[in-house]
Amino acid sequence: MSPVLYVAPHGSDTWSGTLPEPNAAGSDGPLATLEAARDRLRQTPRPEGATVYLRGGIYHRTRAFALEALDSGTAAGPVVYRAWPGERPRLLGGVLLSDFGPVQDPGTLRRLAPHARGQVLQCDLGELGLLPGLASRGFGRPTTPSHPELFFAGRRMELARWPDGDFARIKGAAAFHGEGDGHGGELGIIEEGFYFEGDRPARWQHQREVWLHGYWAWDWANTYEQLESFDPATGLVRTRPPHGIYGIKAGQRFYFLNVLEELDQPGEYYVDREQGALFFWPPAPLDCGETALSLLAEPLIHLRGASHLRFEGLGLEYGRGSGLHVEGGECVAVAGCTLRHLGNWGALIDEGRDHTVQSCDLYSLGDGGIRLSGGDRRTLEPGGHRVLNCHIHHLGEWSRCYQPGVLLSGVGHRVSHNLIHDGPHCAILLGGNEHHIEFNHIHHVCQETGDVGAVYMGRDWTERGVVVRHNLFHHTHGYGMGSMAVYLDDCASGALVYGNVFYQCTRAAFVGGGRNNRVENNVFVGCQPAVMIDGRGLDPRPVWQDMVNKTMRERLEAMLHHQPPYSLRYPDLKQLDPYLAEGTGVPPEGNLVLRNINLGGEWLVIHWHARPDWVAVQRNIVDEDPGFVDASGLDFRLREDAPALELGFRPIPLERIGLYLDEWRRGLPEENAFPVLEGPDLGSIRA
Repeated sequence: MSPVLYVAPHGSDTWSGTLPEPNAAGSDGPLATLEAARDRLRQTPRPEGATVYLRGGIYHRTRAFALEALDSGTAAGPVVYRAWPGERPRLLGGVLLSDFGPVQDPGTLRRLAPHARGQVLQCDLGELGLLPGLASRGFGRPTTPSHPELFFAGRRMELARWPDGDFARIKGAAAFHGEGDGHGGELGIIEEGFYFEGDRPARWQHQREVWLHGYWAWDWANTYEQLESFDPATGLVRTRPPHGIYGIKAGQRFYFLNVLEELDQPGEYYVDREQGALFFWPPAPLDCGETALSLLAEPLIHLRGASHLRFEGLGLEYGRGSGLHVEGGECVAVAGCTLRHLGNWGALIDEGRDHTVQSCDLYSLGDGGIRLSGGDRRTLEPGGHRVLNCHIHHLGEWSRCYQPGVLLSGVGHRVSHNLIHDGPHCAILLGGNEHHIEFNHIHHVCQETGDVGAVYMGRDWTERGVVVRHNLFHHTHGYGMGSMAVYLDDCASGALVYGNVFYQCTRAAFVGGGRNNRVENNVFVGCQPAVMIDGRGLDPRPVWQDMVNKTMRERLEAMLHHQPPYSLRYPDLKQLDPYLAEGTGVPPEGNLVLRNINLGGEWLVIHWHARPDWVAVQRNIVDEDPGFVDASGLDFRLREDAPALELGFRPIPLERIGLYLDEWRRGLPEENAFPVLEGPDLGSIRA
């Protein structure tokens, strides 16, 4: 028989761990720590695997639970760490706070806004030692653990900031580059500082730990910068290095944060590192929910080279780092777990083969949801990782840009039947080959950024074979340059966009200069436009020709595209050779727009160096009744006598999109259903 061990918050590592409860004599019972269970299994033969049951309750973690190759199970007998039926074990990387009192120090009270005095509470953190402060994070910066963050009643609280819930605007840069930004604007030198109207920082007693968060040049590249100085006479703001890599532009957005004087509304907090004190204006009475401060910088669970392991029904919470990190190994599965209130990612799957994250809930994440890498791009050997039936939402709450619900790189991963919503940037970010993105429900993403895609890939001709099919997209947003639903950016090529439903999306299917893409059998309703295709690879300006003739050419040659497997799998790649030899750009040839349905909005835009004769547009139904069951009621199923079926349109399995019930997911959230929302008057469309 395979060994079975038990771990419980009320257990003891001196006991055998073979009993789920202490015995009557109090001499034996469950273990107290995961490490004790791991170490017992290392000493136990387990050819048929093993099971470690975790009883419900809180397990405070001050270091990662580390598993290595010697902790592996086998394909026939995995090692399983599983919640006891009906109970909820929680691994916490932070501390729960309860000892709050009124602010009494006169100096601190003077720094608070008058209406905040009496509302802000104080908690002594002295026993925790000197906590780490903020670090520079964002676009082009390495991922570092978050600063200690405060959570209350299931929500991440906000560092005291100004303006509240809004952005200030850059008035102008102190000095400029010698060239523009490539889009008709002018970039300033961020190291030299910038001006903004007003003198708000002049009222702050201490500026040494004040930070700024901003989209300094582009609405898709944010960073956090530490304040160096503010001149109230001129309005000049200067920040400390490192600085944002693109410079700075007038009109762009930013705000100040980590300012005690701006702790002026419910839900804000401030940590005085020197005093070891937390100041907090709770949005509700403290007994309405749990108050926690994140501390652990390591992942809560960290696997290195381990295989055939399963984690089921666990809660991973309140870490400054990520919830789970899997490095290498094979066939690790995470099922029915909750990963939330984390400073970095929910789960990181780095390399290895055939790992699965299934039926998990991931939310309240400082960075992204799940990051996958694996497979060999030179040989096109798949990594085979899977993200299935996961609910991923309220992500990118700290780093904002390029922190998607799922990030894929490598070859041959599958992201299927997930619900992804409420994020500032991408839902799914792709790099690599032959991934399948299918049956996902994606909405209310791209909410704070611009020039962004709900599903995004780009700038490499060799990243081919990606399939985006049978997904539902609606209410994607966007700032400035706006958003796309499926964004094949910067000459992304060889993708199939098939059988999706796009509702009220801007630039729903966007082919940005790429080749050999197929947009087929989709439904577009109220999109602006449904399909857009450009020819940016022909733009003569240096920024675009450098992309084509330098960056993308280097990536093409790195994959040895004249040799197998690329020459056999993607023979179209050799058509690039004469264009690259000429050096004047690459046209968007070989794209196909076939057998789609479009109702309302705008249908097709071909522009920016692209020519209509380079795109095959065939057998689409545009603003005619395709035979939906009830278009005005957002029921996009086809009747049996639908005219679209006569054209060869294949019904989209709408009932299969989104989350499903299984042994770990016993109920479905309201967000999983496609709601009847405000939209175009579809009933007025010509029958």
